[in-house]
Amino acid sequence: MKLATGEGKQEAQSIRPKWRPFLIRWSAFMAGLSVMSLGIAVMIRAEMGLAPWDVFHMGLASVTPLTVGMWLQLAGAAVVTLAAVLARKWPGWGAIINMMLMGWFVDGWLWVGWLWLETPSSAWGQSLMLMTGLVLIGLGNGLYIAPRLGAGPRDALVLVLAEKTSIPLSRVRLLLEVGVLVAGWLLGGPVGAGTLLFSVLIGPMMQLSMQFWDKMMKQWLGRGDVIEGIHQRKVRTDDHDGFGGPVRGKADFAEKCGRAAQPVRALPGTAGGAPAKRRIG
Repeated sequence: MKLATGEGKQEAQSIRPKWRPFLIRWSAFMAGLSVMSLGIAVMIRAEMGLAPWDVFHMGLASVTPLTVGMWLQLAGAAVVTLAAVLARKWPGWGAIINMMLMGWFVDGWLWVGWLWLETPSSAWGQSLMLMTGLVLIGLGNGLYIAPRLGAGPRDALVLVLAEKTSIPLSRVRLLLEVGVLVAGWLLGGPVGAGTLLFSVLIGPMMQLSMQFWDKMMKQWLGRGDVIEGIHQRKVRTDDHDGFGGPVRGKADFAEKCGRAAQPVRALPGTAGGAPAKRRIG
């Protein structure tokens, strides 16, 4: 019968495919973006108001021939560029892929769902559709953040502005969202009950979602697995993608390498693990 030792655990971890953490993290990231973009599309079809940034995107789409997804990409590119210039460093892969895919996903859901994403005729149907969109955005947001592949374009700008101006992060976010909300409303973007509900509920929903998906991510990756990024080698304890400070923090040695092996107890009739001498006669 084999006893579990530290060497045995390390051998078991080394047997696991090295591509497994990479695949799990990026699959979760993509799935999170897809679910979040579906939530945005559902809120658009509910016609009861959108999130501040989406009000801005819809306002631009209403006065130009471009789609809301295209404006989401263009605005994201402008925001990522501004954040990169202010921070004087390249954005992470997560921010760039977020910027590109979210626009395609939103337009794709609106195009694919033109039959089943119809605006309800009743007020309660619109309200139900609105709440469904909010829940999907909260779930998707936590899922795409859990792999720790970098902040989204708008979050990156908030982090950089807070760092450069020494203004609290919450105040920077509030000022930025109020500014784009007013601009979007002036352009004809939809402001309504959904805008207010999003502002009030998205914070608690994101917190619950992130806690849930963080636990799931640890289970999927397995304790002690080495996490790798698309543009990195093995992740250091203070490494991160995107902007701002470290997102992973300093992990203790036991968390990275697995729990220390339990000492082997001495069997009955032994001293210090050595077999006792048996008397004959």
